[in-house]
Amino acid sequence: MSLISLLIALAAERYLSSPAWQFNSFYNGYINLIKQMNITDSLWKSPLSTLVFIAVPVVGSYFLLGLVDDSFLHIIISTLILIVCFGCVNTRERYKQYLMSALRGEATTCELHHAQLLQDKNIEQMGFGQVLVWLNYRYFIAIMIFFVLFGAPGALFYRLLTRISEIKVSEDSKEENGVDEGRVGEDKVEKINEDVIEQIRLWLSWVDWIPVRIVAFGYMLVGHFSKAMPVWLESIFEFNKVPHQVLIDVAEKSEDFMVDKEDCTSEACLLVQLAKKALLLWLSVIALLVIMGVLQ
Repeated sequence: MSLISLLIALAAERYLSSPAWQFNSFYNGYINLIKQMNITDSLWKSPLSTLVFIAVPVVGSYFLLGLVDDSFLHIIISTLILIVCFGCVNTRERYKQYLMSALRGEATTCELHHAQLLQDKNIEQMGFGQVLVWLNYRYFIAIMIFFVLFGAPGALFYRLLTRISEIKVSEDSKEENGVDEGRVGEDKVEKINEDVIEQIRLWLSWVDWIPVRIVAFGYMLVGHFSKAMPVWLESIFEFNKVPHQVLIDVAEKSEDFMVDKEDCTSEACLLVQLAKKALLLWLSVIALLVIMGVLQ
């Protein structure tokens, strides 16, 4: 059942790019509902209240699926939730714009697209190809893992956690202005407690600790195993190493490429190809586990 949902969701995600299918459209609706209930001020005051904010839709989806007796309807609802959680239209468009600017030789524009992507996702400075490797994990592979292990509620939990971790805290107002995709830029959303957001990011790093090392192992299998193995083994014992750095270090060792400083597409394209191979590998592993009866 999980395999069927994954295949349908991966096929549909690329074509269902309207705001109605974007995760942030539902997230914004949820935020607006909270605002109408006049409990926004207490939403980000503590990690516990933020955890309740995450738990409500997750638990709601769990009980909704539990009430569905028909297996076919269960697959449909699970697949719809997965489609919404999968992918990021904003990132895909930014990648296309980056490549088009590079083909036209507009290096400055490429740098602007790169900087904008880092800002949109609130990611620390890293190469454009490295960003895409990390976001491929965050928006596809990690959600696949949580879906097959915990069902649609698990995928929804991870996506909500990552969405909140991307909130940017202004040094002056401590407010988040709008969102990235499906933007509602005219609204100033809610006052953010910076300590709470940092706690959410810490929780997310704990959640990612095992999955990111499993996925990094997959990068070795589809790339240069012998070159990447020492880096992967070192990461197992580096408990304080941030998850994205573990994945990126292994991915770069798994791909043998020479970066031309004048060609800003070489690293990005090669790492994206490697990321796609890793995605297909884990989809194949899930299919094998379903056939063997380990997963449903």
